[in-house]
Amino acid sequence: MLTTKKPYVITRGKVIIDYSGLYCDTPEQLLRSELFEEIVDRFIERVAMRESSTFAFLKNHLHELKRDELTRYIVNLFRLLSSHTAEEIAAMNVEFRAILSEKEHLHEFIEELYNYWRRFERFIHLEAPKRSRYSKSSIHHAQFIKSNEEFKNLVLYVYRRISENLTGKNPRVYRQLPAGANMGMLIEKIDWDCPETYGSLKEIPFIRLSLIEPPLILYPAMNKRKGRFEEIPELTKEMLALDPEEWFCFPAKVGDLTAFIYFHRDFISLGLSLSNLFEIADYEDIEGRTPDLMLIFGLTNDNPAGNTVFYEDRDCGTLVGLIRHSEEVDYFGYFKKMTLTLHNIAMLKRGRLPVHGAMVYIKLKSGGTANVVIIGDSGAGKSETLEALRVLSEEHICEMRIIFDDMGSLGLDRDGRVVGYGTEIGAFVRLDDLQPGYAYEEIDRSIFMNPDKTNARLVMPITRYYHIVKGYPVDILLYANNYEQIDDEHPAIEFFSNPEEALCIFRSGARLAKGTTDEKGLVHTYFANPFGAPQRKEEHEKCAVSYFERMFETGTMVGQIRTRLGIEGFEQIGPRSASIELFKVIKGLPPSS
Repeated sequence: MLTTKKPYVITRGKVIIDYSGLYCDTPEQLLRSELFEEIVDRFIERVAMRESSTFAFLKNHLHELKRDELTRYIVNLFRLLSSHTAEEIAAMNVEFRAILSEKEHLHEFIEELYNYWRRFERFIHLEAPKRSRYSKSSIHHAQFIKSNEEFKNLVLYVYRRISENLTGKNPRVYRQLPAGANMGMLIEKIDWDCPETYGSLKEIPFIRLSLIEPPLILYPAMNKRKGRFEEIPELTKEMLALDPEEWFCFPAKVGDLTAFIYFHRDFISLGLSLSNLFEIADYEDIEGRTPDLMLIFGLTNDNPAGNTVFYEDRDCGTLVGLIRHSEEVDYFGYFKKMTLTLHNIAMLKRGRLPVHGAMVYIKLKSGGTANVVIIGDSGAGKSETLEALRVLSEEHICEMRIIFDDMGSLGLDRDGRVVGYGTEIGAFVRLDDLQPGYAYEEIDRSIFMNPDKTNARLVMPITRYYHIVKGYPVDILLYANNYEQIDDEHPAIEFFSNPEEALCIFRSGARLAKGTTDEKGLVHTYFANPFGAPQRKEEHEKCAVSYFERMFETGTMVGQIRTRLGIEGFEQIGPRSASIELFKVIKGLPPSS
């Protein structure tokens, strides 16, 4: 790993650029930058290790040069090619004549170097002066976006200019590939009410603006989550020992809670992907305040008892998650689920019931409406069923609004009705079970993760923050049963007659594991929610009984829906048929509901 004194860092297949220290607006500046020289050097080292034909070409023509001289020679040649043709250079400088005579081989070298650069996950950041409120200015937002666009265009221009001057030909096809940064962030140091224990976090800058260049495909080391989030009895300063220069903070609104999500730069691609999942907190949610939740992702010390632990700080009222720096946790699910575990525990403390599921508001063209909640653990078919309902019933449905796609909570409104609240503006969706017809409307804004592997995922925006905190009355609450076939005794949808019958099914939390975690076969998870419910089971049980009794008292329809998603061969058929039955139920509701 490179030192932090440089204006960039290359680590774990990522290039992280401090744009204030490495600003380039001309081809000359780009080609004279330390980063460009290091990329060329690393590329030559790579082709040398592989003993590829590209390196054989270099050795043939430049065998008299030492290793460090080889990089300098190529960089100088590219600088000349950015402003002169191959013929002009050969006429002016004899040392480049031999290599320029092999135009096809040299052009292939240029193409491979360009592709090598583009295979890095590339990030830029620009920091504002402390306490400047720089990040609130739309002018600076526009400047930051413009700078990123100019950087992308500059890289494309230099690549094309060098290629054209070498070959003497213009391309027939121009591919406007994202050649600059994949993601960017405007960051700022903000004074917050920081308890003494967390002093090491004080100087870590907050992300105030993020920028994504889609289509974005990331390849985290892992493609599933395993293990549990365990509570630790104490938290010390030593556990939080870190170098602030290597960290960033994503301030998130998780429902109506504020979470400071700190991440080590090695996990920057996952940390910035949170932009598609959570609303970025306002300046007023940060300055002079202590957050409701904190997650510190990528600690390099060995103090925590495990890779994924959390602590309830009763002194300052904050729940704190700690995740150790390890390739084993290089998966977006750890960011998402640890944050939501902390959220769920906080909700229980406030008297709300956290639920692991999906909620949607549906309005029929006939005038009827329904707010439907489907509860189930990962792979139960909740999201798939609701998306199938949208696709299959478009001629009857005029509006379908997602309130939450994975985690929410139930509360009471002023009239004593049970209402649902969300946590995220986005969704972390599994691709394996989705056919093209099920695709979300926002797929072109998505971040893809390991699309070539089992449990391929994407992170996509799906709703507005206003809707997740508004509170929608719950008309139908269903448990997603993905393991039972449908027959005369087991219909696609059945409703319970009393709270005790319903609670029995929800407590059992049975499902056929789909390989999204390390579980296999028929498993049971208390209330289908391993994220806070088991850790606070006594509090959860009291809360659940109270809410289920209230739902039966106020006429909420409570039952289960058999999605059959866990049964082989029914991955698409199951959610589709379940959605048809759900539509029939919604259609049969009285118009006033």
